[in-house]
Amino acid sequence: MTIKANIHEAKTNLSKLIAAAKQGEEVIIARAGQPEVRLVPVQADEKPRRRQFGAWAGKVWMAPDMDAVDREIAEDFYNSKIFPDGDV
Repeated sequence: MTIKANIHEAKTNLSKLIAAAKQGEEVIIARAGQPEVRLVPVQADEKPRRRQFGAWAGKVWMAPDMDAVDREIAEDFYNSKIFPDGDV
């Protein structure tokens, strides 16, 4: 069975139209009597992929000093016009 609705009806009854589409009904939404769109359910993937721990092992390298702070840059940052009192 095909369900036809204009845009106003579709806005008013959207959850009912979604339920009908999920049950296999064909839902057509029209504007000024002309069909515009067909409402269809999304086909879900078989199973969501789970994250695999250790997948990046051996593929990523970080320098031992990656979080070290350069004294000159820190001095410029904290004592700049943005933070005139040195308060962060």
